[in-house]
Amino acid sequence: MEISRSIEVRATPEAAYDLVSDLPGMGALSPENVGGRWLGGATGPVAGARFRGRNRNGLHRWSTSVRVVTADPGREFAFDVSSYRFIPVSRWRYTFLPTADGCTVTEGWQDRRPGWFKLPAGVATGVLDRESATGRSIEHTLASLKAALEG
Repeated sequence: MEISRSIEVRATPEAAYDLVSDLPGMGALSPENVGGRWLGGATGPVAGARFRGRNRNGLHRWSTSVRVVTADPGREFAFDVSSYRFIPVSRWRYTFLPTADGCTVTEGWQDRRPGWFKLPAGVATGVLDRESATGRSIEHTLASLKAALEG
């Protein structure tokens, strides 16, 4: 399962990249993620860097392990999310294409959860229909990104 949405923003691809690759600050854009911290001496988004993400949905709280897989400023940022550092959950990918007035940002999500893990993950997060919730989450994040860049 893959979901993606795009939005055009009046900002450079580099400015948009800087916002989405700031994983500790992602909580300002995302309806579910509330930030986190870099791990293992990492201080920013480079390929291979690890991050501990914190998430919230109502009373549900959980953390994830994140590994940056692509960090190409102004072009692409992608990271893999795992639970307990070994159960694959998802891949998030952002791409940035220049336009005449700024850029088009595309946010994509790929479900990487094993079938047996979907129900326990849904119970733990309070989100049983992850696909629908993720579509809404992406739309919210992109709207927040646009507001932050243009406001």
